[in-house]
Amino acid sequence: MIPVPEIQNREGCPRALIIIPAFNEARSLPQLIQQISSLYPQYDIAVINDGSVDDTVQVVRNLPARLISLPCNLGIGGAMQTGFCIARDESYDIAVQVDGDGQHPADQVRLLVDAVRQSGCDIVIGSRFLSPEGYQSTLSRRLGIRIFSLWLSAICRTRITDATSGFRALNRRAIQLLSRNYAEDYPEVEAILVAHRAGLRICEVSVEMSARSGGVSSIGGLRSIGYMVKVSLAILMCSIRRGEIAP
Repeated sequence: MIPVPEIQNREGCPRALIIIPAFNEARSLPQLIQQISSLYPQYDIAVINDGSVDDTVQVVRNLPARLISLPCNLGIGGAMQTGFCIARDESYDIAVQVDGDGQHPADQVRLLVDAVRQSGCDIVIGSRFLSPEGYQSTLSRRLGIRIFSLWLSAICRTRITDATSGFRALNRRAIQLLSRNYAEDYPEVEAILVAHRAGLRICEVSVEMSARSGGVSSIGGLRSIGYMVKVSLAILMCSIRRGEIAP
């Protein structure tokens, strides 16, 4: 495949868009956005308000970030695809997904951006399991992540240790792809398969995550069982499909 050249700004840095999907994250967003804007004044921030019913809209309006409010709750897939469409249409070089609940520390964003620029990979996933530091979730979740990661590693023939991580960076080729092809619910695992079928290169970098500082997880209780079943079926169906996806 012919690589897509990156367009850089006048200072020689890539144009990067930090995409923050948010559903009722009014409590955690102020600190997160202030930290990102302080550490990376050269990057733009877009908060995709996914039908929040708390004070998310009012809070973000007073922060150094662009606010895009969806007409209803579309889920993480719809929120992120909206962000990727913005990054595509406005010709950003790199898009970085950062959860709005405070689990992804702002000072780790540079690790993903640097890896995209230096590794030659199209998608860089921040993995909490490449080193033992930082918050690594509950035992049951780690078991589920381990199962998905082993499965994806075998299919993609590349090492994946944190398949459900929502802390990731994409170059322009990956932005183009996922702006068109992105699952609605719990899309992180499926996005890896879509990228693999399109011939994109995927790698991981070690990051340290934190426990969520606000909001409630969308995967808990009985929903975690449904999540395991749905994602397993999605992996199975995507892996048996023939042909590549156009990047």
